[in-house]
Amino acid sequence: MNIGILGSTGSVGSQTLDVVEHSPHIKVYSLVANSNYAVMEQQCRKFQPKLVAMYDEHAAKKLKALLSDTRIKVTSGLDGIIEACCQGEVDLVVSSIVGKAGLIPTYQAILHKKQIALANKETLVIAGHIITDAAKENKVDLLPVDSEHSAIFQCLQGNHIKDINKIILTASGGPFRGKDLDFLRNVTVEDTLKHPNWSMGKKITVDSATLINKGLEAIEAKWLFDTSLEKVEVVIHPQSIIHSAVEYIDGNVIAHLSPPDMKYAIQYALNYPKRLKNNFQKLNIFEHTLSFEKPNLDVFQGLNLCIESGIRGGNAPVVLNAANEVAVDYFLKGKIKFLEIPQVISETLEKHKFLVKPSLDEILEFDQWARITAKEQIERKGVI
Repeated sequence: MNIGILGSTGSVGSQTLDVVEHSPHIKVYSLVANSNYAVMEQQCRKFQPKLVAMYDEHAAKKLKALLSDTRIKVTSGLDGIIEACCQGEVDLVVSSIVGKAGLIPTYQAILHKKQIALANKETLVIAGHIITDAAKENKVDLLPVDSEHSAIFQCLQGNHIKDINKIILTASGGPFRGKDLDFLRNVTVEDTLKHPNWSMGKKITVDSATLINKGLEAIEAKWLFDTSLEKVEVVIHPQSIIHSAVEYIDGNVIAHLSPPDMKYAIQYALNYPKRLKNNFQKLNIFEHTLSFEKPNLDVFQGLNLCIESGIRGGNAPVVLNAANEVAVDYFLKGKIKFLEIPQVISETLEKHKFLVKPSLDEILEFDQWARITAKEQIERKGVI
């Protein structure tokens, strides 16, 4: 099987290559990244893809020079990325680019009938109706790579979606579980990036700390499993051992357990429906005591904003996601405080013009509008 990886230099992309390294039946045909040409060169020399795309043109030129002694083709920009994931030889595309940037390449891969291993939740958050319709029309499987959605997917095997009573979506609670608003007012970027269980990129680690990541995952679950958000319950599970569970209409609950390691979900998606042996760390249940808590929506207001936007639907999740990406970027640069992230999102949502079923072009337009509006709000408050 030939695969293409969107976002190969990021956390999920790198772990995908770790899985591929021990999977001789999987070949890397193409790799895509934004600008990290140094890491991309290392990946190219190790996995020898046929085609590589860098979104940044300067990075592509640097990479092309570094790989001049190879036969690897280097392209750039959005067109180059689409070429890399839509080649006829590619069987499956791992979509792990962070944020809205993954939408168009993933959509084009679906139109070219590539199976999708989906780690980019924003693709479904902002364009769920378009992506799921395209997947059905082109007979493409959307195989979840997020550990929680992989868990739900595995709990559904041998059962029917119509028999779901409730999806239990677990969250670690992040580094600020149990903290109050007074504590959160002055937390630093360094504090926020200290996730207790998972090793992830900076953006998703901040989203985990605000619980916005879990809200985006709830919206993603709605589209992946053709259910309503009212049937998705977020539960804080600090140990990150139960990755999610499904309660059926007869009251039985099926849960998925494994160590907090993304490679489990990645391997399952790459080999579905087969299960293969691996050398991953195995779960020792005697080492763990499992506990559960309800999320504090008064403290972690971003989660509530996500649920409300997801239930409203239309272009609300588009605006929410774009405003969050802007706010997180400003926070990581030290230009706004942690508790200002949900404030920026809320104020941007209040200003937007609601649209029930936006087209792809309209989604991109509202995304751009929300980014500009969020930045204007931050600048108007004089925090930069």
